[in-house]
Amino acid sequence: MKPVVVRDVAIGQGEPKSCVPIVATTAEGILQAARNMTEIPADIIEWRVDWYEDALQTEKVLWMTGCLREALGEKPLLFTFRTAREGGEKALPVEAYEALNFAVVQSGCVDLLDIELLTGDEAVVRMIEEAHRRQVRVICSNHDFFKTPPREEMLGRMRKMQQLGADILKLAVMPQSKRDVLTLLGVTLEMSEEAVAHPVVTMSMASLGLISRLAGETFGSALTYGAVGQRSAPGQPGARELAEVLEVIHRNSSDRSVH
Repeated sequence: MKPVVVRDVAIGQGEPKSCVPIVATTAEGILQAARNMTEIPADIIEWRVDWYEDALQTEKVLWMTGCLREALGEKPLLFTFRTAREGGEKALPVEAYEALNFAVVQSGCVDLLDIELLTGDEAVVRMIEEAHRRQVRVICSNHDFFKTPPREEMLGRMRKMQQLGADILKLAVMPQSKRDVLTLLGVTLEMSEEAVAHPVVTMSMASLGLISRLAGETFGSALTYGAVGQRSAPGQPGARELAEVLEVIHRNSSDRSVH
């Protein structure tokens, strides 16, 4: 798998990288969370903008993004406005969603941008191209909070992300059974072997799918999400616990057969 390097973090190389979301609603809370991140074992910090009380006011979002950039120092910053359609806190029309993402990548304050696949092909391509012009890497994402789609549908969505020009392909689904978790892990393995130029990020949500967040290195998922305090999605483990488990699996991942 060819890694995507953001600052000094190589996503898709070695141990899966950990991402911790900031989900505070006020400017004060967001900045306090950012200051606390210096003590948290996280490779990437995600700002879940849709939780912010002023998320629909672009000027305030840009100001807050600049403050976060300063507070986080050299730690990569992922900007994500998760729409209500995909489990986020606020609805946003396509035109406004696109305009906000354009403004943020043009600010020079973010390293990664999350773009929802189902926004529409033309809008997704425009946002990806603008992000790339500004040296911002793109995670194209799709979330299903109700079910795990059939294997071919999941593969099709991730292949579409690749075709549209995303750097990293992300899929999160809700399991209804243990077999759903196995299906997602199988898709992860297949895509990680097929899309070798694009790191793959997958997760089966809720407690039933927790193993998918922990065992990414085994199946080819390059990034996983942990929480500090409030979780941004069901099933996220605590950031410190996550770091410990990822390190144990990575340390013991080479073949050490005993005869």
